[in-house]
Amino acid sequence: MISSIRGEVLQLGLDHAVVEVSGFGLSVHATPQTLSTLRAGTTALLQTAFVPRQDDAPLLFGFADADEREIFTTLLAISGIGPRLALAVLSVHPPDDVRTAIRNSDTAAFTKVPGIGKKTAQRILLELAGKLVIEPQEDAAGTAETGAGGAATASATVAEVRAALASLGWTEKDASAAVDATLRAEPELADADTSTVLRSTLRSLGAAKAGGSR
Repeated sequence: MISSIRGEVLQLGLDHAVVEVSGFGLSVHATPQTLSTLRAGTTALLQTAFVPRQDDAPLLFGFADADEREIFTTLLAISGIGPRLALAVLSVHPPDDVRTAIRNSDTAAFTKVPGIGKKTAQRILLELAGKLVIEPQEDAAGTAETGAGGAATASATVAEVRAALASLGWTEKDASAAVDATLRAEPELADADTSTVLRSTLRSLGAAKAGGSR
């Protein structure tokens, strides 16, 4: 795996740069933000991700820092997300905005990316919430809004459960209402993991459906 490259920038394009490394000119695809930091004739250091392809030449992607690369590679693990679409996400949203969208369960943020619809956005929320480290929000004094830290975990769990329910066919409104009702009925679940809260919410939804059918 090629984790990083350092070399002279030979050429800049709309979606890539050519960087000379040990006498070879490597074509590196990158976001417009990353490309804007490069200048032809100067030395560049890029974190990289090498993406092999079965029916075509492999691609090399470059990033300004390891955080960008982490989000890119995590997106690639999601079904239906290829390297071009993963790069498009980072072209629209820098890493901090991606994490904010996940923390707030903001589906609309991802549908702003060309090529991503509502169902794909919901899947991204579910997958990334379980794989990326999401820092708690901080107030103006610099202290975490989560008190002892439990609320941050609870918020991430709720976002994951909502996304899971949405992926199973419930609307965002119904999913949110179901999770909120479950947590009100079973406050001890506030510190539970995602799978536990999801199972309990599904049981509640099943019971409600059964009751409504009688």
